[in-house]
Amino acid sequence: MIIEFSIFEKLFHQLNMKKCLLPILLLLSIGAFAQESILEFKKGEYLKFKISYGLINAGFASLEIKDSILNNEAVFHVVGRGWTTGMVHFFFPVEDDYQSYFDERTIQPHHFIRKVKEGGYTMNREIFFNYDSIQAKVVDHKRDTIKYFEIHKDIQDMVSALYLLRTKDLTDLKEGETISMDIFFDGEINNFKLKLIGREQLKTKFGKVNTLIFKPIVQVGRVFKENESVTLWVTDDKNKLPLKIKASILVGALKAELIEYKGLANSFPVIFN
Repeated sequence: MIIEFSIFEKLFHQLNMKKCLLPILLLLSIGAFAQESILEFKKGEYLKFKISYGLINAGFASLEIKDSILNNEAVFHVVGRGWTTGMVHFFFPVEDDYQSYFDERTIQPHHFIRKVKEGGYTMNREIFFNYDSIQAKVVDHKRDTIKYFEIHKDIQDMVSALYLLRTKDLTDLKEGETISMDIFFDGEINNFKLKLIGREQLKTKFGKVNTLIFKPIVQVGRVFKENESVTLWVTDDKNKLPLKIKASILVGALKAELIEYKGLANSFPVIFN
């Protein structure tokens, strides 16, 4: 079984989109979204997830926010890593590295790195987003190729999309309504939507947590269809943390759960009764 870091990548696999994608860890807003400052997360935030298949602990994934300077501008630098453990690692070792540099106010991505080692399969690609020429430069270091693709200014990469979702005001979002965004992935712009299906007080290792439950919707032709096999739980608070993702597969289910956090921008409300 292939265990990948990116929740977005797993979601794209489940949605039968061309050529793979989570990241659950994965997530969005229609059009440009800007504000004076980000209140939902900050430099130093660290999230760790356990990935399991049934009762088997298959591996872990982490997301860490750093700050950096890119083209003389301050940006957030998110480093995402995924790795297998135990017997899963013995039979199918995985070491994935996903990194995104994006604007501290608008979450507009500038540079995306994707390094994958999964069994005998490897990938080493970089994407450079140029909003003057409205192009994405994709550098494939494995194949030693450079390609250019047309984009638009409201595009996201697989990692920045998760953080854009967290800046979205979900207070008045009603059951059945959707939030949406465009993600640039494997040379294509894919429209991605999440539908709110309800709210739940979820039992976690931290205690009970109020959550929003989403399901992704994929565009097939001109019709958007809900994918029943993938479910995402997000904390219903100021942090909007990805708390749990469950993806049903042919046999059993793949699950990612938040098991560790630090450096949050806001308090994490937990119910202990």
